[in-house]
Amino acid sequence: MKETLEDFSLRKSHKPTRSALQKVGIVGCGTMGQEIARLVSKAGIEVHFVDVSDEQVAIIMQEISDQLDEVISHWGLTQGEKKAMLSRISGSARFEDLVDCDIIMETINSRKPGTNLEIRKEVFRKVEAVVDEKTVIASNTSTLMISELAGVLQHPERAVGMHFLSPATEVKIVEVVRGVKTSEEAFEMVMKFARMVGKKVILMDESPGIISTRLIVTLINEACSILMEGVACLESIDTTMKLGFGLQFGPFEMADRIGLDKVLKWMDNLHQEFGEQKFKANPIIKRLVRANYLGRKTGTGFYRYEKGRAVGQTISCAEFNLSTK
Repeated sequence: MKETLEDFSLRKSHKPTRSALQKVGIVGCGTMGQEIARLVSKAGIEVHFVDVSDEQVAIIMQEISDQLDEVISHWGLTQGEKKAMLSRISGSARFEDLVDCDIIMETINSRKPGTNLEIRKEVFRKVEAVVDEKTVIASNTSTLMISELAGVLQHPERAVGMHFLSPATEVKIVEVVRGVKTSEEAFEMVMKFARMVGKKVILMDESPGIISTRLIVTLINEACSILMEGVACLESIDTTMKLGFGLQFGPFEMADRIGLDKVLKWMDNLHQEFGEQKFKANPIIKRLVRANYLGRKTGTGFYRYEKGRAVGQTISCAEFNLSTK
């Protein structure tokens, strides 16, 4: 029997397999998206993000560069490492550019009131329309059910909940939630990704708020009640929780880092889901959000900030006002 070139596969084309995780996509590159982009890039993995416009993409790239400069100023990175990290990060306003990603993270943060459920579902639809059927689609949401988001997909088994805590570059864990239809392959891909970026996986069953969000919002809410009662000032409450219980940040510092608009949205979602008083947002939080005092990202929240450092309190516990003195 004569052998032909085809027998040696020299004229055959092979579709690459997805056994290796080489590229990660991010949809919505706000504060959390940027933190994840830096985390992924530092691990040596290519990352491409999609945001609303080319102009916004340019702004995001500059913000990431500035953040890396801040790390360099604290001796946490070299100029060479920064250059290498930025070379692995790209962005665009086109979902089509996510086509070769192995796993895609949805990290949108809309300021519109409500759960943003329909917005997130639309993101899932747009992502699935351009990627391979084996690509894993993950959501960073903590108060929505991944099974509900996955319901809009033709392949719902590809969806996984993957909640990073901020700052994602420093917090050592990631909360992973399997949906009702999540496949073993998708789950293993997420587990592999978590190991590659140096995170310990906390596994849990589906529940709005999972572990971290349900606990942190109740802590922040109770801290606001203590403040309103005039029991203590902001710094005393934060210091008690840091030095007394070993927390990295006090409840008000944490709220400012998260963003008070996000905290309020989490609480509204949880209150709607469970109907429990403990999830009903304290009036202080609502008042600050209405004043656009959203925390570090706006320069004013529970504290006032200059160049990222707290320089004073916004709220007077004695008078419960929004003084900027």
